[in-house]
Amino acid sequence: MTDRLLAEIAARREDLIALTQDLIRIPTLNPPGQKYREICAFLADRLGRRGWRVEMIRAEGAVGDSADWPRWNMVARHEGSRPGDCVHFNSHHDVVEVGHGWSRDPFGGELEGGRIYGRGACDMKGGLAASVIAAEAFVTLYPDHAGAVEISATADEESGGFGGVAYLAEKGWFDPARVQHVIIPEPLNKDRICLGHRGVWWAEIETKGRIAHGSMPFLGESAIRHMGAVLEEMERTLFPLLAGRSTDMPVVPDGARQSTLNINSIHGGEPEPEPGHTGLPAPCVADRCRLVIDRRFLIEEDLEEVKREVTGMLEKIRAERPGFEYEIRDMHEVIPTMTDRAAPIVAATARAIEKVLERTPDYVVSPGTYDQKHIDRIGRLKNCIAYGPGILDLAHQPDEWVGVEDMEHSASVMALVLAELLG
Repeated sequence: MTDRLLAEIAARREDLIALTQDLIRIPTLNPPGQKYREICAFLADRLGRRGWRVEMIRAEGAVGDSADWPRWNMVARHEGSRPGDCVHFNSHHDVVEVGHGWSRDPFGGELEGGRIYGRGACDMKGGLAASVIAAEAFVTLYPDHAGAVEISATADEESGGFGGVAYLAEKGWFDPARVQHVIIPEPLNKDRICLGHRGVWWAEIETKGRIAHGSMPFLGESAIRHMGAVLEEMERTLFPLLAGRSTDMPVVPDGARQSTLNINSIHGGEPEPEPGHTGLPAPCVADRCRLVIDRRFLIEEDLEEVKREVTGMLEKIRAERPGFEYEIRDMHEVIPTMTDRAAPIVAATARAIEKVLERTPDYVVSPGTYDQKHIDRIGRLKNCIAYGPGILDLAHQPDEWVGVEDMEHSASVMALVLAELLG
């Protein structure tokens, strides 16, 4: 079975390349959510013509869904001829903004030197294509397999996954009674099994002031200066505190094994002028300033204590700084998750990696969250990992690429997992 599957994957190399290129050439930019229906329909047509039962699901009412930018998802299922488990491959189809610094067409899907370039090539259309090829090869050779194989392409992972996996999980698509094993082909390197991810808390801190004429700032209260005190206190106490914490989770890279805090954005005073506006700003004291923080925390930390550290810092500033007033608002939170190394999907993937790559896999945890959080917390399905082609450091970078050989190897591993669990 192993030899037949590996030969079948190798024979589909050109199809794997073409499929990856086709997916990259559909610019599913998030925000705002472009071409979501188009990419789902493309995959639905391909799999439907091959005998899979396909459903297109719009996440109506979910965060981000609107009449202008509907959140579309696709789930395809192939039933075997006898009872058994369901193995589900889940990939997000959205990609982040292009950014600057590209030396080639971000949506060209250019093949050069064994690499396919484009936004989303690594994160994660290469993984999506590899899972499709793996599943199609397995079903072709073993149409009478046990159980079922599922493939999903889901929305909005890059912005939290609420219009994608979270919505599907809420609707029961990841209920352990219908799905038993999940692989998410995120780009964590082909010889690694990713067991989970750190936690995250996003919050917005707003400092308050009083508007006045800029020539007489003493008659007002600068919210920006107050925010400066927040930044100063973060540098003095909070950043050193977090740098001193570490985890037993095998987070990669090593720098992410500590607690971290990122300042996502800061906005204060008058709004940015419209493009082309050449006038000067009005002379005003800023009466509001907003800061968005991205706090990544460890499985050993408690979320409520994470929040108390920040609010405690703000209360300390208020006690010491005249006129300091603030509000803090929760935006987003995710509890850390980590699948047991003895879980069936972990063990099967490890054995497949050993067969294909002739090496023992590394077990890692992602520094950032991905859709495993929803499969675990909403779907209550613990038997889930991330495994796929691509180098994590290339995600969201200019000239993003995925290696053809890496995709072929990953597809071979995924096919062998299906053979073990459903063969």
